[in-house]
Amino acid sequence: MGSKNEERHYKIAVIPGDGTGPEVIAEGVKVLEAASQRYGFKLDFVKYDFGGERYLKTGETLPDSVLEELKTFDAIYLGAIGHPDVPPGVLERGILLKIRFELDQYINLRPVKLYPGVWTPLKDKEPQDIDFVVVRENTEGLYCGAGGFLRKGTSQEVAVQESINTRYGVERCIRFAFEYTRKRAKDKRLTLCGKTNVLTYAFNLWERVFNEVAKEYPDITTDYAHVDATCMWMVKNPEWFDVIVTDNMFGDIITDLGAMIQGGMGIAAGGNLNPQGVSMFEPIGGSAPKYTGKNVINPLAAISAGMMMLEYLGEEEAAGKIESAVMEVTGKKLKSLAAGKMGYSTTQVGDMVAEYTALDKISLP
Repeated sequence: MGSKNEERHYKIAVIPGDGTGPEVIAEGVKVLEAASQRYGFKLDFVKYDFGGERYLKTGETLPDSVLEELKTFDAIYLGAIGHPDVPPGVLERGILLKIRFELDQYINLRPVKLYPGVWTPLKDKEPQDIDFVVVRENTEGLYCGAGGFLRKGTSQEVAVQESINTRYGVERCIRFAFEYTRKRAKDKRLTLCGKTNVLTYAFNLWERVFNEVAKEYPDITTDYAHVDATCMWMVKNPEWFDVIVTDNMFGDIITDLGAMIQGGMGIAAGGNLNPQGVSMFEPIGGSAPKYTGKNVINPLAAISAGMMMLEYLGEEEAAGKIESAVMEVTGKKLKSLAAGKMGYSTTQVGDMVAEYTALDKISLP
Protein backbone atom coordinates (compact mmCIF):
# COMPACT_ATOMS: atom_id res chain seq x y z
CA MET A 1 0.00 0.00 0.00
CA GLY A 2 2.98 2.22 -0.50
CA SER A 3 4.96 4.38 1.91
CA LYS A 4 6.16 7.97 1.73
CA ASN A 5 9.83 8.14 0.71
CA GLU A 6 12.24 10.43 2.54
CA GLU A 7 12.76 12.83 -0.37
CA ARG A 8 9.06 12.90 -1.29
CA HIS A 9 10.17 12.92 -4.91
CA TYR A 10 8.26 10.57 -7.19
CA LYS A 11 8.87 9.49 -10.77
CA ILE A 12 5.60 8.78 -12.59
CA ALA A 13 5.24 7.06 -15.97
CA VAL A 14 2.29 8.56 -17.86
CA ILE A 15 0.55 6.59 -20.62
CA PRO A 16 -2.27 8.88 -21.86
CA GLY A 17 -3.40 6.22 -24.34
CA ASP A 18 -6.23 6.48 -26.85
CA GLY A 19 -9.30 8.61 -27.58
CA THR A 20 -10.12 10.94 -24.71
CA GLY A 21 -7.41 9.40 -22.54
CA PRO A 22 -4.92 12.24 -23.16
CA GLU A 23 -7.59 14.84 -22.34
CA VAL A 24 -8.53 13.40 -18.96
CA ILE A 25 -4.94 12.60 -18.02
CA ALA A 26 -3.96 16.21 -18.73
CA GLU A 27 -6.53 17.33 -16.15
CA GLY A 28 -5.34 14.69 -13.71
CA VAL A 29 -1.75 15.89 -14.07
CA LYS A 30 -2.96 19.47 -13.52
CA VAL A 31 -4.56 18.47 -10.22
CA LEU A 32 -1.58 16.37 -9.15
CA GLU A 33 0.75 19.30 -9.75
CA ALA A 34 -1.51 21.56 -7.66
CA ALA A 35 -1.41 18.99 -4.86
CA SER A 36 2.38 18.63 -5.07
CA GLN A 37 2.87 22.39 -4.78
CA ARG A 38 0.40 22.64 -1.91
CA TYR A 39 1.86 19.74 0.10
CA GLY A 40 5.55 20.05 -0.67
CA PHE A 41 6.47 16.98 -2.69
CA LYS A 42 7.76 16.66 -6.24
CA LEU A 43 6.38 14.70 -9.19
CA ASP A 44 8.41 13.97 -12.32
CA PHE A 45 6.19 12.84 -15.20
CA VAL A 46 7.61 10.82 -18.10
CA LYS A 47 5.18 10.36 -21.01
CA TYR A 48 4.89 7.26 -23.22
CA ASP A 49 2.79 7.19 -26.41
CA PHE A 50 1.70 3.55 -26.34
CA GLY A 51 -1.80 2.85 -27.61
CA GLY A 52 -3.81 2.42 -30.79
CA GLU A 53 -2.18 5.14 -32.88
CA ARG A 54 1.33 3.85 -32.27
CA TYR A 55 0.23 0.28 -32.94
CA LEU A 56 -1.34 1.27 -36.26
CA LYS A 57 1.87 3.08 -37.31
CA THR A 58 4.47 0.60 -36.05
CA GLY A 59 2.71 -2.66 -35.16
CA GLU A 60 4.15 -2.23 -31.68
CA THR A 61 2.19 -2.54 -28.44
CA LEU A 62 4.59 -2.46 -25.48
CA PRO A 63 8.23 -3.45 -26.10
CA ASP A 64 10.03 -5.49 -23.45
CA SER A 65 12.65 -2.74 -23.16
CA VAL A 66 9.99 -0.24 -22.08
CA LEU A 67 8.55 -2.76 -19.67
CA GLU A 68 11.94 -2.87 -17.98
CA GLU A 69 11.95 0.94 -17.84
CA LEU A 70 8.53 0.94 -16.17
CA LYS A 71 9.95 -1.12 -13.32
CA THR A 72 12.12 1.87 -12.34
CA PHE A 73 9.16 4.21 -11.73
CA ASP A 74 7.29 4.85 -8.49
CA ALA A 75 3.92 4.47 -10.25
CA ILE A 76 2.18 4.40 -13.63
CA TYR A 77 -0.67 6.76 -14.55
CA LEU A 78 -2.79 5.41 -17.42
CA GLY A 79 -5.49 7.17 -19.45
CA ALA A 80 -7.37 4.69 -21.62
CA ILE A 81 -6.54 1.91 -24.05
CA GLY A 82 -8.84 1.17 -26.98
CA HIS A 83 -8.95 2.19 -30.63
CA PRO A 84 -11.82 1.56 -33.09
CA ASP A 85 -9.37 0.56 -35.87
CA VAL A 86 -7.54 -2.04 -33.77
CA PRO A 87 -9.11 -5.51 -33.31
CA PRO A 88 -10.44 -6.14 -29.79
CA GLY A 89 -7.94 -7.77 -27.49
CA VAL A 90 -4.76 -6.65 -29.25
CA LEU A 91 -4.13 -3.56 -27.15
CA GLU A 92 -5.67 -5.05 -24.02
CA ARG A 93 -3.38 -8.09 -24.10
CA GLY A 94 -0.37 -6.26 -25.52
CA ILE A 95 -0.43 -3.33 -23.10
CA LEU A 96 -2.83 -3.61 -20.16
CA LEU A 97 -2.51 -7.31 -19.35
CA LYS A 98 1.18 -7.31 -20.17
CA ILE A 99 1.81 -4.57 -17.61
CA ARG A 100 -0.40 -6.21 -15.00
CA PHE A 101 1.15 -9.64 -15.35
CA GLU A 102 4.78 -8.72 -15.98
CA LEU A 103 4.85 -6.17 -13.14
CA ASP A 104 2.95 -8.65 -10.94
CA GLN A 105 0.19 -6.20 -10.11
CA TYR A 106 -1.72 -8.86 -8.25
CA ILE A 107 -4.33 -6.60 -6.65
CA ASN A 108 -7.02 -4.68 -8.48
CA LEU A 109 -8.38 -2.13 -6.04
CA ARG A 110 -11.75 -0.57 -6.84
CA PRO A 111 -13.39 1.92 -4.48
CA VAL A 112 -17.16 2.14 -4.97
CA LYS A 113 -18.20 5.45 -3.45
CA LEU A 114 -21.14 7.71 -4.21
CA TYR A 115 -20.14 11.37 -4.05
CA PRO A 116 -22.51 14.23 -3.12
CA GLY A 117 -24.61 15.47 -6.02
CA VAL A 118 -24.00 12.36 -8.14
CA TRP A 119 -27.04 10.51 -9.45
CA THR A 120 -27.32 6.81 -8.70
CA PRO A 121 -29.88 4.47 -10.28
CA LEU A 122 -30.55 3.00 -6.83
CA LYS A 123 -33.74 4.43 -5.38
CA ASP A 124 -33.47 6.14 -1.98
CA LYS A 125 -29.72 5.53 -1.62
CA GLU A 126 -27.45 8.34 -0.44
CA PRO A 127 -23.66 8.79 -0.29
CA GLN A 128 -23.56 7.24 3.19
CA ASP A 129 -25.13 4.05 1.76
CA ILE A 130 -22.63 3.45 -1.05
CA ASP A 131 -19.07 3.38 0.25
CA PHE A 132 -17.19 0.10 -0.10
CA VAL A 133 -14.10 -1.29 -1.80
CA VAL A 134 -13.58 -4.38 -3.95
CA VAL A 135 -10.23 -6.17 -3.72
CA ARG A 136 -9.91 -8.30 -6.87
CA GLU A 137 -7.17 -10.86 -7.48
CA ASN A 138 -5.55 -9.59 -10.67
CA THR A 139 -3.08 -12.14 -12.08
CA GLU A 140 -4.67 -15.60 -11.81
CA GLY A 141 -8.03 -17.27 -12.43
CA LEU A 142 -9.57 -17.51 -15.86
CA TYR A 143 -7.52 -14.57 -17.14
CA CYS A 144 -4.23 -16.51 -17.17
CA GLY A 145 -4.98 -17.72 -20.69
CA ALA A 146 -4.62 -21.39 -19.77
CA GLY A 147 -6.51 -23.66 -22.18
CA GLY A 148 -6.88 -24.25 -25.86
CA PHE A 149 -8.85 -25.70 -28.76
CA LEU A 150 -9.35 -29.22 -30.04
CA ARG A 151 -10.56 -29.70 -33.64
CA LYS A 152 -10.90 -25.92 -34.01
CA GLY A 153 -13.19 -24.83 -36.83
CA THR A 154 -14.97 -28.15 -37.12
CA SER A 155 -18.39 -29.24 -35.95
CA GLN A 156 -16.66 -31.23 -33.19
CA GLU A 157 -14.71 -28.25 -31.84
CA VAL A 158 -13.83 -28.21 -28.13
CA ALA A 159 -12.72 -25.08 -26.27
CA VAL A 160 -11.20 -25.30 -22.79
CA GLN A 161 -10.46 -22.32 -20.55
CA GLU A 162 -8.97 -23.14 -17.16
CA SER A 163 -9.07 -21.12 -13.96
CA ILE A 164 -5.68 -21.19 -12.25
CA ASN A 165 -5.74 -20.56 -8.51
CA THR A 166 -2.57 -21.01 -6.48
CA ARG A 167 -2.31 -21.04 -2.71
CA TYR A 168 0.37 -18.36 -3.03
CA GLY A 169 -1.75 -16.10 -5.25
CA VAL A 170 -4.94 -16.54 -3.25
CA GLU A 171 -3.29 -16.01 0.11
CA ARG A 172 -1.43 -12.82 -0.81
CA CYS A 173 -4.66 -11.32 -2.18
CA ILE A 174 -6.62 -12.27 0.93
CA ARG A 175 -3.91 -10.98 3.26
CA PHE A 176 -3.89 -7.67 1.39
CA ALA A 177 -7.68 -7.49 1.81
CA PHE A 178 -7.47 -8.04 5.57
CA GLU A 179 -4.74 -5.42 5.94
CA TYR A 180 -6.68 -2.97 3.78
CA THR A 181 -9.88 -3.54 5.80
CA ARG A 182 -7.96 -2.83 9.00
CA LYS A 183 -6.35 0.32 7.60
CA ARG A 184 -9.63 1.57 6.09
CA ALA A 185 -11.12 1.33 9.60
CA LYS A 186 -14.73 1.83 8.50
CA ASP A 187 -16.88 -1.11 9.57
CA LYS A 188 -13.86 -3.47 9.67
CA ARG A 189 -15.87 -6.10 7.85
CA LEU A 190 -14.48 -8.25 5.03
CA THR A 191 -16.72 -10.27 2.72
CA LEU A 192 -15.43 -13.16 0.60
CA CYS A 193 -17.36 -13.27 -2.68
CA GLY A 194 -17.28 -16.61 -4.48
CA LYS A 195 -19.31 -19.58 -5.67
CA THR A 196 -18.48 -22.41 -3.28
CA ASN A 197 -21.58 -24.42 -4.19
CA VAL A 198 -20.55 -24.85 -7.85
CA LEU A 199 -16.85 -23.98 -8.19
CA THR A 200 -16.01 -26.58 -5.58
CA TYR A 201 -12.26 -26.71 -6.20
CA ALA A 202 -11.23 -23.11 -6.77
CA PHE A 203 -13.43 -21.59 -4.10
CA ASN A 204 -12.83 -24.38 -1.65
CA LEU A 205 -9.22 -23.15 -1.74
CA TRP A 206 -10.32 -19.52 -1.43
CA GLU A 207 -12.64 -20.29 1.48
CA ARG A 208 -10.08 -22.38 3.38
CA VAL A 209 -7.36 -19.73 3.03
CA PHE A 210 -9.82 -16.96 3.94
CA ASN A 211 -10.86 -18.72 7.14
CA GLU A 212 -7.27 -19.53 8.09
CA VAL A 213 -6.02 -16.00 7.60
CA ALA A 214 -9.06 -14.59 9.43
CA LYS A 215 -7.77 -16.14 12.67
CA GLU A 216 -4.86 -13.68 12.54
CA TYR A 217 -7.25 -10.71 12.36
CA PRO A 218 -9.63 -11.01 15.33
CA ASP A 219 -10.55 -7.33 14.96
CA ILE A 220 -12.02 -7.94 11.48
CA THR A 221 -15.57 -9.32 11.09
CA THR A 222 -15.80 -11.78 8.20
CA ASP A 223 -18.62 -13.17 6.10
CA TYR A 224 -19.20 -14.96 2.81
CA ALA A 225 -21.59 -14.34 -0.11
CA HIS A 226 -22.10 -16.14 -3.41
CA VAL A 227 -21.36 -13.85 -6.35
CA ASP A 228 -24.99 -13.87 -7.51
CA ALA A 229 -26.16 -12.85 -4.04
CA THR A 230 -23.44 -10.19 -3.93
CA CYS A 231 -24.84 -8.66 -7.12
CA MET A 232 -28.34 -8.59 -5.66
CA TRP A 233 -27.24 -7.04 -2.39
CA MET A 234 -25.06 -4.45 -4.10
CA VAL A 235 -28.28 -3.19 -5.69
CA LYS A 236 -30.67 -3.67 -2.77
CA ASN A 237 -28.44 -3.07 0.25
CA PRO A 238 -25.05 -1.64 -0.76
CA GLU A 239 -24.65 -0.29 2.78
CA TRP A 240 -24.02 -3.87 3.95
CA PHE A 241 -20.56 -3.90 2.39
CA ASP A 242 -17.26 -2.52 3.63
CA VAL A 243 -14.55 -4.49 1.77
CA ILE A 244 -15.16 -7.37 -0.65
CA VAL A 245 -12.41 -9.76 -1.75
CA THR A 246 -12.85 -12.03 -4.74
CA ASP A 247 -11.19 -13.71 -7.71
CA ASN A 248 -10.28 -12.20 -11.06
CA MET A 249 -13.42 -12.92 -13.07
CA PHE A 250 -16.02 -12.24 -10.37
CA GLY A 251 -14.11 -9.07 -9.45
CA ASP A 252 -14.20 -7.90 -13.05
CA ILE A 253 -17.97 -8.30 -13.13
CA ILE A 254 -19.00 -6.85 -9.77
CA THR A 255 -16.75 -3.79 -10.11
CA ASP A 256 -18.59 -2.73 -13.26
CA LEU A 257 -21.85 -3.07 -11.34
CA GLY A 258 -20.19 -1.01 -8.62
CA ALA A 259 -19.29 1.69 -11.14
CA MET A 260 -22.92 2.00 -12.17
CA ILE A 261 -24.27 2.36 -8.64
CA GLN A 262 -21.66 5.04 -7.83
CA GLY A 263 -22.80 7.11 -10.80
CA GLY A 264 -21.17 5.58 -13.87
CA MET A 265 -17.81 5.17 -15.55
CA GLY A 266 -17.20 8.92 -15.45
CA ILE A 267 -16.43 8.82 -11.72
CA ALA A 268 -14.96 5.32 -11.25
CA ALA A 269 -11.22 4.88 -10.75
CA GLY A 270 -9.05 1.90 -9.94
CA GLY A 271 -5.56 0.74 -9.12
CA ASN A 272 -3.56 -2.28 -10.25
CA LEU A 273 -1.26 -2.80 -7.30
CA ASN A 274 1.98 -4.53 -6.58
CA PRO A 275 2.50 -3.51 -2.94
CA GLN A 276 6.16 -4.52 -3.23
CA GLY A 277 6.73 -3.05 -6.70
CA VAL A 278 5.28 -0.66 -9.29
CA SER A 279 1.53 -0.03 -9.38
CA MET A 280 -0.70 1.46 -12.09
CA PHE A 281 -3.71 3.74 -11.66
CA GLU A 282 -6.42 4.46 -14.22
CA PRO A 283 -9.98 5.66 -14.81
CA ILE A 284 -12.31 2.71 -15.37
CA GLY A 285 -14.12 4.10 -18.41
CA GLY A 286 -12.90 3.46 -21.93
CA SER A 287 -11.32 5.73 -24.51
CA ALA A 288 -14.70 7.16 -25.68
CA PRO A 289 -13.39 7.97 -29.19
CA LYS A 290 -16.58 9.77 -30.27
CA TYR A 291 -15.81 12.55 -27.77
CA THR A 292 -12.13 12.91 -28.68
CA GLY A 293 -10.99 16.52 -28.99
CA LYS A 294 -14.35 18.02 -28.04
CA ASN A 295 -13.37 19.05 -24.50
CA VAL A 296 -16.61 17.64 -23.10
CA ILE A 297 -15.51 14.38 -21.44
CA ASN A 298 -15.69 14.06 -17.65
CA PRO A 299 -12.16 14.00 -16.15
CA LEU A 300 -13.14 13.16 -12.57
CA ALA A 301 -12.39 9.42 -12.87
CA ALA A 302 -8.86 10.19 -14.07
CA ILE A 303 -8.45 12.79 -11.32
CA SER A 304 -9.65 10.24 -8.76
CA ALA A 305 -7.16 7.70 -10.13
CA GLY A 306 -4.45 10.28 -9.50
CA MET A 307 -5.78 10.70 -5.99
CA MET A 308 -5.50 6.94 -5.45
CA MET A 309 -1.93 7.07 -6.74
CA LEU A 310 -0.96 9.70 -4.18
CA GLU A 311 -2.58 7.67 -1.40
CA TYR A 312 -0.58 4.63 -2.51
CA LEU A 313 2.65 6.68 -2.55
CA GLY A 314 2.02 7.74 1.03
CA GLU A 315 0.83 11.27 0.33
CA GLU A 316 -2.45 10.64 2.13
CA GLU A 317 -3.11 14.23 3.17
CA ALA A 318 -2.84 15.45 -0.43
CA ALA A 319 -4.99 12.55 -1.63
CA GLY A 320 -7.68 13.44 0.89
CA LYS A 321 -7.64 17.05 -0.24
CA ILE A 322 -8.13 16.04 -3.87
CA GLU A 323 -11.07 13.85 -2.90
CA SER A 324 -12.61 16.73 -0.94
CA ALA A 325 -12.17 18.97 -3.98
CA VAL A 326 -13.85 16.40 -6.24
CA MET A 327 -16.75 16.09 -3.80
CA GLU A 328 -17.10 19.87 -3.72
CA VAL A 329 -17.30 20.00 -7.51
CA THR A 330 -19.82 17.14 -7.79
CA GLY A 331 -21.93 18.46 -4.93
CA LYS A 332 -22.06 22.14 -5.84
CA LYS A 333 -21.06 22.64 -9.46
CA LEU A 334 -21.77 19.88 -11.98
CA LYS A 335 -25.20 19.40 -13.51
CA SER A 336 -24.35 15.85 -14.59
CA LEU A 337 -21.39 13.50 -14.96
CA ALA A 338 -22.30 12.74 -18.58
CA ALA A 339 -20.07 13.98 -21.40
CA GLY A 340 -21.36 17.31 -22.75
CA LYS A 341 -23.91 17.67 -19.95
CA MET A 342 -21.70 18.70 -17.04
CA GLY A 343 -22.32 22.41 -17.51
CA TYR A 344 -18.56 22.84 -17.81
CA SER A 345 -15.85 21.73 -20.20
CA THR A 346 -13.25 19.06 -19.43
CA THR A 347 -10.60 21.68 -18.76
CA GLN A 348 -12.91 23.81 -16.62
CA VAL A 349 -13.66 20.84 -14.36
CA GLY A 350 -9.95 20.17 -14.03
CA ASP A 351 -9.33 23.82 -13.26
CA MET A 352 -11.93 23.80 -10.48
CA VAL A 353 -10.57 20.67 -8.81
CA ALA A 354 -7.01 22.00 -9.07
CA GLU A 355 -8.05 25.34 -7.60
CA TYR A 356 -9.83 23.78 -4.62
CA THR A 357 -6.93 21.36 -4.10
CA ALA A 358 -4.54 24.31 -3.78
CA LEU A 359 -6.68 26.17 -1.22
CA ASP A 360 -6.06 25.89 2.53
CA LYS A 361 -9.77 25.47 3.03
CA ILE A 362 -12.42 24.72 0.45
CA SER A 363 -15.29 27.18 0.61
CA LEU A 364 -17.45 27.27 -2.46
CA PRO A 365 -20.34 29.71 -2.77
